[in-house]
Amino acid sequence: MKRRPLEIAGNAAGAVLVALAVLSPVQANAQSVDDVAAAQTEADKAAAASQKRINEIVDKTRDAASRYAQAVTDTESLEKYNKHLAEQVKSQEAEIASIERQLIEIETTTREVQPLMERMVATLEQFVSVDVPFLLEERTRRVQSLKDLLARADVSISEKYRRILEAYQIELEYGRTLEAYEGRLGDGPDAKTVDFVRLGRISLMYQTPDGMETGYWDQNKKQWVRDDSYAHRVREALRVARKVGAPDLLTVPVPAPVDVRS
Repeated sequence: MKRRPLEIAGNAAGAVLVALAVLSPVQANAQSVDDVAAAQTEADKAAAASQKRINEIVDKTRDAASRYAQAVTDTESLEKYNKHLAEQVKSQEAEIASIERQLIEIETTTREVQPLMERMVATLEQFVSVDVPFLLEERTRRVQSLKDLLARADVSISEKYRRILEAYQIELEYGRTLEAYEGRLGDGPDAKTVDFVRLGRISLMYQTPDGMETGYWDQNKKQWVRDDSYAHRVREALRVARKVGAPDLLTVPVPAPVDVRS
């Protein structure tokens, strides 16, 4: 009966050994899972770090590609702009050459036009002196102003030429108008105020304000002729010219035709 406690004790020791044997693989497996989890965590961190680096590289690549594309676009734009500038410079050079040619031509034209304008004014002056003597003071002043104008350096050639043509145009208009005006007839103490009436360059007549004297200019004789037989006709011509009478057929003294032989 004394051996049973030992058996029980022996059985208890065996049970402990069995428990330890059972617990050891579980603990080992738990430690292995922890190691795997830790390794996975490290792998995830490494993968995240790698992905971050990849993203940074992609962003840098995209940024570089964008800068390259922008640089290509800028280069093309600059090439077009440089081409445009080159064409503009070429056009400006051509225009400069044209202006230089025009300056030479203007200098030549100035030398040629100045004598031409002087001849035109001289011709106009001569024409006025031999023409029917209507508005003689006004027309003479106009010619003198042109002569003074030609001597001025501050007036352009174009303006001088325009004024000469304007004077010629005025003289041309005289040839197709009917005009009445007041003026002086004669010189010195014998001069008197009369009413003149001009029909183009065909006839120039006069009449004193009281109607007591009437006459006309004889272009062939280059002198004034008194002829009171035209008193009524000249009076009517004055009324029509002044627009106080209705237009009508006028009978006026005209110079006799001259036979011109070549």
